[in-house]
Amino acid sequence: MTIAAESAQSSTPSSEVSSPAALPWVTRLVSMDTVSRHPNLGLIETVRDDLRARGIDATLTYGHGGKWANLFATLPAHDGSTDGGIVLSGHTDVVPVDGQKWDSDPFKPEIRDGRLYGRGTCDMKGFIGTALSLVPEIQQTKLAKPLHLALSFDEEVGCVGAPLMIEDLVKRGVRPEGCIVGEPTSMRPIVAHKGINAYQCCVRGHAAHSSLTPRGLNAIEYAARLICYIRDMADEFRARGPFDELYDVPFTTAQTSTIEGGNAINTVPAECRFAFEFRNLPTLDPDAIFARIEQYARETLVPKMQRENAAGAIEFMKIAAAPGLDDSEQAAITQLVRALTSDQSRHKVAYGTEAGLFARAGIPSVVCGPGDIEQAHKPNEFVSLEQLAACEGFLRKLVRGLSVEAHT
Repeated sequence: MTIAAESAQSSTPSSEVSSPAALPWVTRLVSMDTVSRHPNLGLIETVRDDLRARGIDATLTYGHGGKWANLFATLPAHDGSTDGGIVLSGHTDVVPVDGQKWDSDPFKPEIRDGRLYGRGTCDMKGFIGTALSLVPEIQQTKLAKPLHLALSFDEEVGCVGAPLMIEDLVKRGVRPEGCIVGEPTSMRPIVAHKGINAYQCCVRGHAAHSSLTPRGLNAIEYAARLICYIRDMADEFRARGPFDELYDVPFTTAQTSTIEGGNAINTVPAECRFAFEFRNLPTLDPDAIFARIEQYARETLVPKMQRENAAGAIEFMKIAAAPGLDDSEQAAITQLVRALTSDQSRHKVAYGTEAGLFARAGIPSVVCGPGDIEQAHKPNEFVSLEQLAACEGFLRKLVRGLSVEAHT
């Protein structure tokens, strides 16, 4: 990758901070309720139609019966080439607001005290809106290399949509040289993040009247044993590692998040379901971690259960999985983002992103976007106007670095 990068030392004018050019697009996107359980097709078609009006074709890949979709669009190089270049990637779904106390309507964005409030302002429609707002400027630039836009669905429930889009890119022979995922990082380059793996477990027992417990098989009690085993594994990772101190949580974690079972106080429960997840350092094999859990269930718990009642069984179903992103300081995209942000420090995060999926497909990736992850998923989520302005400056420098002028 040969892309020129200019210094990021110049400050953003105060007039841009007070009213970033991206504001109309960001507020438009935030006004669309794209909580993961709701279709995102309206937002995707809005973006597609705007791009189409500017002469830019977009490819949509659909999921969930056609009501959810990803979008991938290419702004080609001046000679029409679509090969290589950089992907700007973001997810369109947001987390729910149920049970949260907001000071304003989360889907009617408001500016207060230099901050834009609303669900998704930080995570991560601020980045998407900024990228879309610059499309006219990008079209006026004589690009030496193409720039791609990638918008996905259902990232918040386990990076469900992006794999469909990436699979389509591979089939079509689209080969970007690098990817910037605009998750909120306060415009610092994030070079690595953990993987996320989520499972549903169903423990099956046998119902009986509680006065006749030996004739039943208590699914909740055996589920509890498996849950305690998962917790013991988590304690082991915390105590023994492996460790990577560049992460805010420097070891692999695991937890049980939801549980349900039983139907009456005087009935031995025949079924218990629970969900659990683990977030692994990218140096650890997630399949090996799950294999330990599955082996304990199969070799230790199920035989005990079936000695009590032949109905005993434990079943697992993978809900979601997204690979970690391991740092590659030699990757050109990493060096480029470092140059554009003037940030040479190494930052790694415990949360997952779609960067790991792009990297696994052979597209080196780095995470860098406006806003602070501390504001994500919370009531009164916000992104500061200063951060939006910083993102604008960053992307403008990226575009200038992709120009023919920068390569001559």
